[in-house]
Amino acid sequence: MNDQNEQHEPDFVDKAFSQMDHVLDVVHDRVLRPIFIAGRAVAFGFIIVLMSIVLIVALLIALIRLFDVYVFSSHQWLTYVSIGAVFIIAGLFIWRYRRTQNAGE
Repeated sequence: MNDQNEQHEPDFVDKAFSQMDHVLDVVHDRVLRPIFIAGRAVAFGFIIVLMSIVLIVALLIALIRLFDVYVFSSHQWLTYVSIGAVFIIAGLFIWRYRRTQNAGE
């Protein structure tokens, strides 16, 4: 009769493992998962920033080559002046809409 009683009652080890499994699930869901998500966001952010920098540099090199070969074929200085003028105009446009910071606040 003792064998039947043991079969129906859960074992102490099973209860302990069940409780530990529950605690680990809660820790994973509330602590580790947000850390993993934040780390993944930071990693993808770095990848996107680096790819953007590479793309901008490649497009700028292509633009300089295009102007140098096809637009101003024998006047290389005109390429640099025109691209420099575009960057100066863009910089002045951005500078116009900047926000000033008050030193007292």
